[in-house]
Amino acid sequence: MHTAPARPVNDATFSVLTSGITLMQASFTDHAFERHSHDGFAIGMTTAGVQRFRCKGAQYDSQVGDLVLFNPDEDHDGSAGTADGFRYAIWYVPDAFVASCIAPEGERADGRYFARPCVTDHRMAATFARLSSSLLATPAESLRAETMLRAFLGTMLTRHGERPGVLLERASTHVADARMAQVRDYIRTYFQRDLTVADLAVVAGMSRTHLTRAFSAAYHTPPHVYLNSVRVAQACTLIRGGMPLAAVALECGFADQSHLTRRFKGCVGVTPSGWRDRLRR
Repeated sequence: MHTAPARPVNDATFSVLTSGITLMQASFTDHAFERHSHDGFAIGMTTAGVQRFRCKGAQYDSQVGDLVLFNPDEDHDGSAGTADGFRYAIWYVPDAFVASCIAPEGERADGRYFARPCVTDHRMAATFARLSSSLLATPAESLRAETMLRAFLGTMLTRHGERPGVLLERASTHVADARMAQVRDYIRTYFQRDLTVADLAVVAGMSRTHLTRAFSAAYHTPPHVYLNSVRVAQACTLIRGGMPLAAVALECGFADQSHLTRRFKGCVGVTPSGWRDRLRR
């Protein structure tokens, strides 16, 4: 009797590789990620099924072997493109680590950002898969891991990147970058507060309508999505440190633990308790 292949289930595992880089391996059938972003780079590969998402105003269907490339603060969602679900592996890489892969230490990084959120590059996809498996098998070899990651990221950004000046030029017709940087920094500083568009408009010195459009143009994500991403990132740090989830919720600006759970799962794919239990230290 022919047996149909097993469908992926909603599950995820997390592993710390090196230098603050986290690997997530996940399978989803009916979970849909809400619109969110990350404070660093997210570099992944679809390993089964079709991963469907919207980013930069367009829809993408990532097939098996396709690479998914999200820049810092670039909002996107995600769900299964077919009833069979999908599987993928993804690295969450700090912005500073990527910058250090391009410029010598101590020099100003003229970095690059990924030009497209979904690319087909079989050579780099195969390297990504081999490197992920290798780093998981030898977690104690920090020097080896960092060296290999730097080489991979440098090659990826050369093949599929564009300089940030290109992105800034696109946004320059909408708003002065310095004012949006002030708004971004204000959100990072006061994320615990119940911030409003009016609060941010005062910081920027512009109308509320103009503020939302300008911030979205500068950072490819609206202010409320950016705020949630900052809160979730801080929650991850506190959960790693052993803080109880109820306290994490209040510390990060969520109304209560259920609010934290809802937003965390929408962004990360699993609940805060699930993330804590799965993370391999």
